[in-house]
Amino acid sequence: MPDNAYQSIKAQLQRYSVALISLFVALTTLGYNTWRNEQTEANRNIRAAGFEMIIAMADLHEAVFLGHYAPDTIPGSEKKGWAVVLGLQDLSMVMPASVQDAATELGKAWEAESGHLGKPGASIGQINSTIDHLRSEILTALEALD
Repeated sequence: MPDNAYQSIKAQLQRYSVALISLFVALTTLGYNTWRNEQTEANRNIRAAGFEMIIAMADLHEAVFLGHYAPDTIPGSEKKGWAVVLGLQDLSMVMPASVQDAATELGKAWEAESGHLGKPGASIGQINSTIDHLRSEILTALEALD
């Protein structure tokens, strides 16, 4: 490169340095703002799904208790429970992996134990412990939000 060309580029950089710095700052700010908006939206989705899941778990507890302690008063507790469990699994898709795993375990426990609700000698311990584990994972996920 001739010395003249080098001087010309150097002069142009000096002349347009404020514009170049402004462009760099604008692009950096745009990148950060986009990342922050995405993070905020993800947090909002996790928060909303977490609260909905906690509310749904109260319905599931109700179905478990009614199905176990009063099976003849309100029929259909097992089916209502299935609806809640499937809804919890759907909502867990926007949650961290630990919550998804806990929701899957709840589904397995419900499948294995819900048919025994209300029968003599049946226990609701496994279902209740998986519900409590899911609740714990949801609360941990909510506390981790920034």
